[in-house]
Amino acid sequence: MQTDVREMRDEDIEQVVALWTAAGITRPWNDPYRDIDFARAGDHSTVLVAVTAQRVVATAMVGEDGHRGWVYYVAADPDHHSQGLGRTIMTAAEQWLISRGIWKIQLLVRGDNKAVVSFYEHLGYHDTGTVCMQKVLQA
Repeated sequence: MQTDVREMRDEDIEQVVALWTAAGITRPWNDPYRDIDFARAGDHSTVLVAVTAQRVVATAMVGEDGHRGWVYYVAADPDHHSQGLGRTIMTAAEQWLISRGIWKIQLLVRGDNKAVVSFYEHLGYHDTGTVCMQKVLQA
């Protein structure tokens, strides 16, 4: 079956949130609907979806800050693991950034998620040895 990657549409929202939930990547402190709206509000970010038979099977939220690209909410349908969907959606995210002149991509992985770290290492990503810090500006 053919898989196509495109920017998400309004009619994909419920499938995307369901996929993120099934893949275990949602967190109680991050409203996925708010994150989707924010990513789709401007020209510097989007949500990419991989679709097979009109079903969203993988996602990546991708954006750029004018210097670096970032990727979030990378997920593949748990029923379709090990079928190359992660590689497919990450390649699409990288191409989205390259088309905007961005030459560096970054992402965050929870330190104890060894399987995901291994996946990204297999794709050529590496730990930069930096510390990520944050400050919440609005609840």
